[in-house]
Amino acid sequence: MIVRTLAEITDTDRDVKTEHWRSKRIVLAGDGVGFSVHETVLEPGAVNDFWYANHIEAVFVVEGDGELLDKETGATHPLAPGSIYVLDGNERHQLRPRTRMRTLCVFNPPVTGREVHDENGVYPLITEAAEA
Repeated sequence: MIVRTLAEITDTDRDVKTEHWRSKRIVLAGDGVGFSVHETVLEPGAVNDFWYANHIEAVFVVEGDGELLDKETGATHPLAPGSIYVLDGNERHQLRPRTRMRTLCVFNPPVTGREVHDENGVYPLITEAAEA
């Protein structure tokens, strides 16, 4: 059983901060459960281009509102508390929060926590065995 709080991972290597977002990696590949879970907070007014070419991502909006742009089709979708989107086709997308947005994200395969977005917004596929 894994029991973990956001407070205990704050300001550790599981807490990744950039100018436009902060992601607390609650469950990672090393936990050995087959997915990772993150709380990600996006700052208002930022434009965030992502493309998870190697992962399926599901994002549930807990707080705030904004817009999701599917860069492949040009379709836009409003986001608000209770919205979920699933990038089941590895879609290139853009997130544009109008207010501070707090989201819960699930990745499959799980991320290790060491990934960094490349110039295309892609996480590399890094695999590792579960921690003992």
